[in-house]
Amino acid sequence: MRGAILRFEHYATALATTGACAMLVIASALGMWQIVTRFIIERPAEWTEVLIRFSLIWMVFLGIPLAFRIGAMVSVDVLYRWSGQRLRRVLDTLVSLAALGLVLVIIVVGWDYARRGSVQSVIGLEDVSMFWAYLAMPVGGVFCVVAIVGHWLDPQRMELETAQ
Repeated sequence: MRGAILRFEHYATALATTGACAMLVIASALGMWQIVTRFIIERPAEWTEVLIRFSLIWMVFLGIPLAFRIGAMVSVDVLYRWSGQRLRRVLDTLVSLAALGLVLVIIVVGWDYARRGSVQSVIGLEDVSMFWAYLAMPVGGVFCVVAIVGHWLDPQRMELETAQ
């Protein structure tokens, strides 16, 4: 069972990370296009600024699960280094529970924002609902829950390994 959960978590976190990378590529490409249209063609594309903002929001919320998974998001480094194996497991559990609580709030509030924002249109893209921007919070939150559970089952402390 543990192995199946970790496999699912691996693929889910990889999917979220790929999505975050894709959003960074989109934001970069749109930024370049905005420079071309504004300074070379001299006819700025207003819609690019809004889409850059949306892609950066999605990038952040899809990138957070990787930070949780590798143990770089919420950590108690000093206590972790000073403690024994049993206390480390207790710290992992407490940090995971606190992170899950926060992420569950983000999912609930994010879904409420998305539902309420569905009646709003995006300035510059009047045919697009704000639902799609706000949806980043609950979607990223669901990926975070999977990553937090994966980190609790198989803790990785990559930030401790690279710290001096």
